[in-house]
Amino acid sequence: MRMLIGGQWLEKDSTISVCSPYDDSVVGTVPAADASDVVAALDAAEQGAAEMRKLAPHERAALLGKAADALVEAQDEIAHMLSCEVGKTIREGQVEAARPPAIFELCAEAARDLGGEVIPYGAAPGTENRRGFWQRVPVGIVSAISPFNFPAALSAHKIAPALAAGNAVVLKPASQTPLAVLRIAQAVTDAGFPPGALNVVTCTGAEAGPLVTDPRVRVISFTGSTQVGESITRQAGIKRVHLELGSNAAVTVLADADLDGAMDRLVTGPFAVAGQVCISVQRILVEQPLYERFLQDYVPRVEALRTGDPLSESTDVGPMINLAAAERAEKWVQEAVEAGAKVLCGGTRNGTLFEPTVISDCPRGARLWTEEVFAPVVLVQPVAGLDEAIELTNDSQYGLQAGIYTRDINSAYRFAEAVDCGGINVNDISFWRADFQPYGGRKRSGIGREGVRFAIEEMSEYKVVAFRIS
Repeated sequence: MRMLIGGQWLEKDSTISVCSPYDDSVVGTVPAADASDVVAALDAAEQGAAEMRKLAPHERAALLGKAADALVEAQDEIAHMLSCEVGKTIREGQVEAARPPAIFELCAEAARDLGGEVIPYGAAPGTENRRGFWQRVPVGIVSAISPFNFPAALSAHKIAPALAAGNAVVLKPASQTPLAVLRIAQAVTDAGFPPGALNVVTCTGAEAGPLVTDPRVRVISFTGSTQVGESITRQAGIKRVHLELGSNAAVTVLADADLDGAMDRLVTGPFAVAGQVCISVQRILVEQPLYERFLQDYVPRVEALRTGDPLSESTDVGPMINLAAAERAEKWVQEAVEAGAKVLCGGTRNGTLFEPTVISDCPRGARLWTEEVFAPVVLVQPVAGLDEAIELTNDSQYGLQAGIYTRDINSAYRFAEAVDCGGINVNDISFWRADFQPYGGRKRSGIGREGVRFAIEEMSEYKVVAFRIS
């Protein structure tokens, strides 16, 4: 496949091989862009931004709608790409492939609603002879950096709001997973957006520096690790930085919970996409009276999950993204066991396949407790009650999402108010979001909010127009 700069699909002599995480077979190649290509994409975006500003909101909405229609037709193709390049099970690929067309359609609707408000001049002395309003205007160029685990959905969450707001975008997909992103870019260009409105450069992180440092970039939208997010923040300069970073989400199960109703979600939540999801369930905190019954029901169901070829309909858990990631997870599990943790099931690795793993008695100083494992590993911990569950949920440098299962509305409210996270799911796991809600984290989980109109706000600016009247 080729990269997109200024409306042109470009090749290079040097390429990046995209390999299946399952068997390391080459599933595609893309150009190996360098920093000069990134600068060329920014040059093209500068021209694209000027053209985007000329489009009325209804025109942008119509183009986004056309792109949404094209993405509906491409769903099966994108799902297959995701299974091949990410290692998602084909069912997981189909779920993700359905999200970009919905996101583009939601952004088409939101583009029509961009407006402003009358400013109440006269509310303070000295303003009596003024009349005016504020409105939201495009920032210009949005730099977007998407991760490997949800390349289609999370790229759509950057591209569509930026275009809805009237901006141009330069997007760098993860080097491991660029194929579905380029297919989305094809749908956008086919819809008729101006050349340079969307540019996709397939480069490594080492070559992507201008996306962060170039002063023409007004917003950086990054999804990835906290460490890289910190580096971006230090280098960015005077521009808005929107960061969606890591987590180690906890879900509480109180003794009054509907355990039978919760079990399916708790079994799938830690292991979807091989646990490589920022809102994956990493810790399950079970109230003591329910703890033994929970383990008796839970562990056999996790043991029944099948790992294997992601393209097989019978596979429940596919491979991790690469061997290094799987080996890191294995090392962290071994460290926890040496510190006193108990492996109740799983804990073994076969290449990039990591068996779904349940661990109890994990020390709070172990990396499995304090860091984001990003692997099919879940910790199960008994708690005395709601207060301890709140304390342990907050025992984290992260604060993206959390969940609680309870029939008691007061417990749910207390939990929701006391837990320091960007989102709380009541009677559901942490692994749930709607594409139109304000999604984002607190603490080291990030800055800013995704979710259609909230992302559009991040990618636009206030402009005030004031008239002096006689």
